[in-house]
Amino acid sequence: MTDRIARRFALSRAQSRAALIAFLMGGDPDRKTSLELMIALPAAGADLIEIGMPFTDPMADGRSIQAAGLRALQAGATLASVLSLVEQFRRHDDETPVILMGYYNPVYVYGVDRFAVDAKAAGVDGLIIVDLPPEEDEELRGPAARSGLALVRLATPTTDAKRLATVLAHASGFIYYVSITGVTGAAIADYSKVGAAVSRVKAQTDLPVAVGFGVKNGADAAAVAEHADAVVVGTALIDALKATLDSDGRAGERTVAAVADLIRDLARGVRGRRRDERQAQHARNKEDLA
Repeated sequence: MTDRIARRFALSRAQSRAALIAFLMGGDPDRKTSLELMIALPAAGADLIEIGMPFTDPMADGRSIQAAGLRALQAGATLASVLSLVEQFRRHDDETPVILMGYYNPVYVYGVDRFAVDAKAAGVDGLIIVDLPPEEDEELRGPAARSGLALVRLATPTTDAKRLATVLAHASGFIYYVSITGVTGAAIADYSKVGAAVSRVKAQTDLPVAVGFGVKNGADAAAVAEHADAVVVGTALIDALKATLDSDGRAGERTVAAVADLIRDLARGVRGRRRDERQAQHARNKEDLA
């Protein structure tokens, strides 16, 4: 793992809780507000930040994230501007891990070796490339490793044992378990299945396992935190952001506050679940001593 990612997961483990990972689209709804949002996330309770790289054909994303990417592109966002956004964020925060998430086409067009070097220089810690399977990611994996960037791999409910071994090989940073089959924004149908799936992944890797897709509020976050090393939230944050925009898609007075308020609710869910478990264990220990 890169140092920031490793330190942050070590901290959450020391606090007997899951980490909270917040996803927002880079440059949405505009560059200035996007930076303000990034700066606000850690103070509100986010442990790691995922920043989307806007792309014109986001095939794995639901309507909310697709719309966020379109807003960012219309506001002039590019891959270079997203890297600049991270660089600006690092002037305010040198500890919170930042992972770029998106599709391979923009990276390929930018130039893979150049991208890896520039991303590291900007302060990026890891990459999640959703449409680059393990069998084909060597051309990115090598440059990423040389630059010290984690390459986070995805596992899904349809990942069988043979496929999981391929996914886990050469993965770094953490494993992102996609809790549903489908696009972003759908609801988690059965948390018990998520728990079983996470256990299956953790039995084969020492990397932390983060669960995303379908988490909408603090209660959802608490349910996932019972099983996972990290809870990822994206669509709900983008929906909270969108609700504050005017008819032209411009940020309002409540844009940053609305996202921060939801992060605080999610953070309470993540932290509260693990705290309750520890209190219950303390109670059981006292009963045993009695």
